[in-house]
Amino acid sequence: MIRATVDDRPAIEAFLKQHIATSMFPLSNLRRHGMSGGHPRAMQFWVRWKAGEISDLLPISEEGMAFPQCPSGPWGEVGTVLSGASIKGMLGDVAQIAQLRSVLGLPEKGGLDSKEPLYELALRDMVVPDCTGLTLRRLADAPQDLTIRWRAAYLKEVLPMPGEDFEQKAEDDIAGFIAADTHRVLYQGDTPVAMTGFNAVLPEAVQVGAVYTPPVARSQGLARRAVALHLQEARAQGVRQAILFAASPQACRAYEAIGFVRAGSYTILVYENPQVIYG
Repeated sequence: MIRATVDDRPAIEAFLKQHIATSMFPLSNLRRHGMSGGHPRAMQFWVRWKAGEISDLLPISEEGMAFPQCPSGPWGEVGTVLSGASIKGMLGDVAQIAQLRSVLGLPEKGGLDSKEPLYELALRDMVVPDCTGLTLRRLADAPQDLTIRWRAAYLKEVLPMPGEDFEQKAEDDIAGFIAADTHRVLYQGDTPVAMTGFNAVLPEAVQVGAVYTPPVARSQGLARRAVALHLQEARAQGVRQAILFAASPQACRAYEAIGFVRAGSYTILVYENPQVIYG
């Protein structure tokens, strides 16, 4: 594998789009932060070429997150590329992540280490449930003390990173979501009842994340309605596809009810302490 240059960017984007269900994070990071560095999520890429086309790709963010997209499995080459690097974590296809962490000799368990069902949906096929009495509002228009509490509860329940200050992380996340205008709050009348958002956004596709309903309001179908209304908004802006990974069987059923179809499995691996790769 060789280090990609800016001239390779069109080919890189085209390759990632071919595998978009597991490539939303590197694609979104590339579109927002580029390849020149200077931001934790700025990207660099290592490419394996075959007959003038990309066969495998290793995207790595400046903060040390790896997003392997290596269908042909050149794990020895990937190990050579990463030798001496400090890896914060890896996200991607379950089978690829399992093979790579074995090759690299990474610990069997990370600080945050989960395998989740991966779903996708062509928005033209979305089933929008009855949302009578419900409205979706911008996160900036909702009470911030409430949404910060919801976000902290979500982090503890869904993304329990050891040693993390959940309250501070929640406060920082909500500020970022408001700045990017990527999240929405579902209201029943004048009462906020659920939150949803996009954690990766492209003109043609979005990745759903941070869906949260407080325990007192669960089992009422509010999460799927929040997601459907937000995706309806995205569809009106030209987005054609949605992707998500589900954190529980209940979440799977909620997303399947609006048309999401299982597309594989996705690993979320973030180490509490970055791991140095020794060749």
